[in-house]
Amino acid sequence: MNLDYLTKTDKAIDENIFWNVPEQKSGILQVVGGNANSFSFEIKQAEFLNSLNLKEVRLLLPDALRTKIPPIPGINFAPSTESGSFKKSDELNFAMNDADLIYLSGDFSKNSETSIALVEAIKKTTSSLVLTKDSIDLVSESAEEFIERENLTFIATSSQLQKLFKNLYYPKMILLSSPLLPVVEALHKFTLSYPVTILTYHAENIIVARAGKVITTPLEKTNYSPLSLFMGDLAAKVSALTLWSPAEKRLEATHSALFFEK
Repeated sequence: MNLDYLTKTDKAIDENIFWNVPEQKSGILQVVGGNANSFSFEIKQAEFLNSLNLKEVRLLLPDALRTKIPPIPGINFAPSTESGSFKKSDELNFAMNDADLIYLSGDFSKNSETSIALVEAIKKTTSSLVLTKDSIDLVSESAEEFIERENLTFIATSSQLQKLFKNLYYPKMILLSSPLLPVVEALHKFTLSYPVTILTYHAENIIVARAGKVITTPLEKTNYSPLSLFMGDLAAKVSALTLWSPAEKRLEATHSALFFEK
């Protein structure tokens, strides 16, 4: 089997990515997430991103939270559903077009109205996008409407990718019980078919794929756990490095985030 597309490494795939980190504050990054009952992760992500050399970090929350959060610079609100998550609005669409990169951090809650709102906003934006946690679950059923865009990154579990492949009627499936190689091959072929970047975890390895190229790194060679990959600051690091790196280096920026120490 020809595996020329596969790189196995236990360090950053491209150290030059770290040289792209600006000495002066640069780039506008918009975090979108949260609902009336869960928003602490979004606050923490915005705080972490503000510790980096970003020119501006904005956080958009549903307006059901307006009375729960004191006025803080950088935090804005968009109309919410009766259950306290986002609904279709000009404010949401504007926020997702008014930054260099949009980071959909999750905690949207299961809500069909929110799903429709996010898909519509994703289709309209020209900004780069990073999706993680339940943002992926909410939009995967309508993935065929936006999966062709080139500035899209998924930080997804194997089960989320399984659902995504199924919803796209993709002929290769990711089985949770599969050994590493069939999953690597599936991601190789999927990212040849669609211009997306994917970071996932399977069989004790972190996998990053884009444009048919695949990089694997043993989890034990990083400072992450299976939980912290998706619940910690990794998605925020991917977002920042993606914003600061050339478009053709999206694969390298995503992988190098595993070793990015601010």
